[in-house]
Parts: sequence; C-alpha cells; structure tokens
Amino acid sequence: MVAGTMRTWKVGDVEVTRLVEVNAHTDPLSVLLKEGSPELMKKYPWLFPHFATPEGDMKISFQCFVVKAGRRRIMIDTCIGNDRRRVYDIFTNMHTTFLEDLARAGFPPETIDTVLCTHMHFDHVGWNTHLVNGKWVPTFPNARYLFSRKEWNHWKKHPRDGSVEAQHLEDSIQPVLDAGLVEFVKTDYRICKEIRLEPSPGHTPGHVHVHIASRGKKAVITGDLMHHPVQFAVPDLLTNFCMDAKKACRTRRAFIRKYENRKALIIGTHFCDPTAGWILRDKTNWRFSIT
Repeated sequence: MVAGTMRTWKVGDVEVTRLVEVNAHTDPLSVLLKEGSPELMKKYPWLFPHFATPEGDMKISFQCFVVKAGRRRIMIDTCIGNDRRRVYDIFTNMHTTFLEDLARAGFPPETIDTVLCTHMHFDHVGWNTHLVNGKWVPTFPNARYLFSRKEWNHWKKHPRDGSVEAQHLEDSIQPVLDAGLVEFVKTDYRICKEIRLEPSPGHTPGHVHVHIASRGKKAVITGDLMHHPVQFAVPDLLTNFCMDAKKACRTRRAFIRKYENRKALIIGTHFCDPTAGWILRDKTNWRFSIT
C-alpha cells in the first residue's frame, strides 16, 4: 500500500476503509472519454489538484474497500493482484504488499466473510485469488464471493482462448468457482441490514454499486458507474470502457439525480484521495465537493 493512503469513513455504525493498490495513476482524459481533452478538464477548476494534473491529465487510483458492519467484514472489489498477465504493461506482473497491507489495516484475509465484486473487469477481481506453489487459490477462504448473476451470464460466454483479455477469468474467477465459494445474486441483493446492492448497468451488463445506510447516514461505493469526478460535470460523454456506453450515460445521470445535494456520501472506486465527497448542483450539471 502506498504510504499514507489508507483512509476510513464512518457511516453511522458502519466503517469503510480504503486500501490503495495503484495510487494517482495519470493518463490523458481521452483514454477514458471519447471527447476528453486537457481543455475539457480545465473548464472545471474544482477538479484541481486532487483529480487532475496541472496539465489537464486525469488522475485515478486502483483501490478496494473493506466495510465493517457489526461482526461483518465485507470486501468491496479486489483490485488487480500480483503475478498477472494483463492488457496493460503497468498492471502486468505486479508485486505489491497488498495482503500485508490488508493485515496491517486489521483485516487479515481469513477474517473477511464476504467478497463483493461490483463487476468482472480485471481490476476489480484480481485479489480474489493469489498464487501458491504455482496454483491460483482463493485469497479469502472463509468468504462467500458474491457475483451478480446477470454479470456472470455475460462473462461465462466470453471465449476462454488464452488471450490476455480473458486471463482474469482463468486466474481470478474460475478458482473461486471451483472452490465452491461463489454465490450468484440479484443486482438488488441485500448483504446485511445496512448494506445492499443497487443495479447500475451499462459499464457492464450486471454492474452494481453498493449502498450503505446506518443511523440516518448514507454512503455509496460507486464501482465503475463512473471512473473520474469530471463525469459529474459531463455525465453524458461516452467512455471508451463501457460495454454499452449510451446506457452507462443514462445510468450515471439517474444516479447523480438520485444522490445530488448531499443525499449520500459518494465514495468513488477510482477517485484519488480524498476519494469521498458530495454531489452538488453546479450551473447546468453537477460538481463533486470534498467538503
């Protein structure tokens, strides 16, 4: 874990702890948005300095969250993982201290009782498993791994052709299926009294985000409903990574309208530190406020 990047939020009686695997990675905004540009980023001063470089490139992080609710220890997404072969060189053959960091944060793998993957892209399922004596084995042996049935119905049809695009199905999904640890759930599944899923299709068919409510407080962990805070300002711009980009735009706009004006703390799965904030109206669209 990058030094100083662990952060915890209280949502009533629930605690949400962030662990960062790749911190503040920079790319041109055009990598994410089809019409992205430095000029677009610079139109929104509130994105600086946390979410954009002075030159107008985007900053994003790859991270996961552990939610404590009573005795429950729930992992939301599992990042990229070590020793993998991935499409992008930066994520290939990573060697991080993720498991040690998890233990230092107070969550040894054996204490996690639930793993929820918001969707099945490689950067959200990696640490479902880890490599032991040349074999991929479940990282969280005492957990139930929750996958959206709708999401799996899409991915199970993906060719297992040995290509790098399919590698995460073999090293991060199949081993937990083989171990009998997977539970397929509906996209509105309730994990416990305080935590439920909400469907947010478009990025992938069965994508979900996570709603938390306790003692009158609310928070949402976004998954890839949105990747960067600039999408509050331009929710209708198409992305390069969504399977149904137009549906993703409709889903994103509906989500923003539902949670605007501080109705819930928004915890962005790919948002750089400080990661959490509020949706506020800003002229014709919205902005992300960290205060």
